[in-house]
Amino acid sequence: MSNVLVFFDELGETLTPAQKELIAQAAALGEVHIAVAAYDGDPTPVLAVNGVQEVYLPEVSLPAPEVAIVDLLETSVAESRAVVVLGSSTADATDALARLAVRLDTGLISGAASITADLVVTKSELAGSYTTTSRLVSAAAPAQPLVVTFKPNNIDPQRVDTLVTEGEQPEVNVLPVRPSVGGVEIEERTAMEVSARPALAEARIVVAGGRGTDGDFTPLEELADELGAGLGASRAATDAGWIEHAAQVGQTGVTVSPQLYISAGISGAVHQRAGMQTAGTIVAINKDEDAQVFEIADFGVVGDLHEVIPQMIEELRRRKG
Repeated sequence: MSNVLVFFDELGETLTPAQKELIAQAAALGEVHIAVAAYDGDPTPVLAVNGVQEVYLPEVSLPAPEVAIVDLLETSVAESRAVVVLGSSTADATDALARLAVRLDTGLISGAASITADLVVTKSELAGSYTTTSRLVSAAAPAQPLVVTFKPNNIDPQRVDTLVTEGEQPEVNVLPVRPSVGGVEIEERTAMEVSARPALAEARIVVAGGRGTDGDFTPLEELADELGAGLGASRAATDAGWIEHAAQVGQTGVTVSPQLYISAGISGAVHQRAGMQTAGTIVAINKDEDAQVFEIADFGVVGDLHEVIPQMIEELRRRKG
C-alpha cells in the first residue's frame, strides 16, 4: 500500500468539505499522512479520522505565504515516505506545493479531478470539452513523489461522508520547522468578514454577477441564499468596487469548480471563463444573445437578470413550499 501525504495550508475547528474530499481521495490510494501548516491550539482531534495514520506539524503555526511551509512539506515527505502529495487547488496551497515540486525536482499536476491507484491523473479542460490524463515520468532515482492539486466537488458529498468517518486520534509528529528569518515578513493580518455562505472556492453552487448587475448584487445575494451557494463576480464588478475583490472569479481571481455555476450579466470573456469553465453545469443569463458566455453554457436565458432572477427566486420558494 502506498503512503499518501495530504497538505492542509490551514486547519480550523472542523474539516471543510474540500478537506474531507482530499482525505477521501488519499484513502483510496493508500495510508494517509497529513501535514498542516497553520493551526490554532491542538489540531489533532479534528484529524481523528479512520485511515489517517500520522500528522506532521511545524513547531510554530505557519500561515501562508510563510516560505518555511516548503521546509515543512519537504520534511513531511521524507518522514512519511509518500509517493504522492495531495492538496487543494487554492492559491496558497498551490503556491506551497509548486515550491515543493521545485525543491524535490518533481512534477506537479494542478486542478485534477481524479487519480487512480497507479497515479494516473485526470483533469478536465476547456469547459469539459477535453479530458486529459497524465502521469509522472521521473528520471530521478529513487523516484520523487508526484504532487497533485485537486479542484473540489469531484466526489459526491454523501460518498465523502461514507468514506471519511471518525476514528482514533492519529500519531502527531512536531517537526523542527519554524518561521523563516529574513524572508517574507507579515506586518499585519486582517480577518475576512465571516459569511454564512460557503467558501467560494469550495462551493458546490456558485452565483456570479458582472457588469450587467449595474452594481446591484441584491438579487444575486438572494438567489445565492436560496440555493446555499457561494457568491462570485467578474473582474469588471470587483474593479468597479461593487463587491470585494475576494469574490472575483477568473484567471486573476478565484478558480471555482462547482456542480452548478450561474453566470448573471457576465460577458464570458476568456479571462473570466478560465476560472469557471470546469463547472459541472453552467447557466448563463445575459441581455446580449451574442455574449461569449453562451458558447460554454449548458442552459442560457437571454434577458435582464433583474427580471429573470426574481422569477427564479419566486419559483424556488414556491417549490420549497
